[in-house]
Amino acid sequence: MKAHVYPILPKPLARALGRLPRFPGSLLFAAALTRVLGPQLPGDVRAALEGRSISIGVTDAGVRFDVSWRGSRFVALSGADKADLSIGASARDFLLLAQRREDPDTLFFARRLSMEGDTELGLLVKNTLDAIDVALFDPERLLPARWRRASAN
Repeated sequence: MKAHVYPILPKPLARALGRLPRFPGSLLFAAALTRVLGPQLPGDVRAALEGRSISIGVTDAGVRFDVSWRGSRFVALSGADKADLSIGASARDFLLLAQRREDPDTLFFARRLSMEGDTELGLLVKNTLDAIDVALFDPERLLPARWRRASAN
């Protein structure tokens, strides 16, 4: 298996991303979460997430996504209110977490992952993500098929 190398986000790109408004990004993030995670969430997790606000901050990109589970999908929030749970890490560390190449506890104690707010909700999110099939987060799989074919050539 080919090892992935995830460089640190270039500063000019981070500055540009940090200027984007939060809400449109949160709309896209909520749609992606619904597509990738929604079908994997057990009923009890859906019930526990119902109406709870989660804010995900990509520290090196200067972006933040605010979402909540409502009914059968994730929805974007305006970010005006304090989230029930705030999670922050670099883009590289989020990718490493998603692919199980790094442990969340290790990142937390190394101060590369931050979690603030409702501890019980944080543990629910962590345990739920740990139980989900890691193949869901393969960057190659998430690309549309025609892009995968083009990059293979």
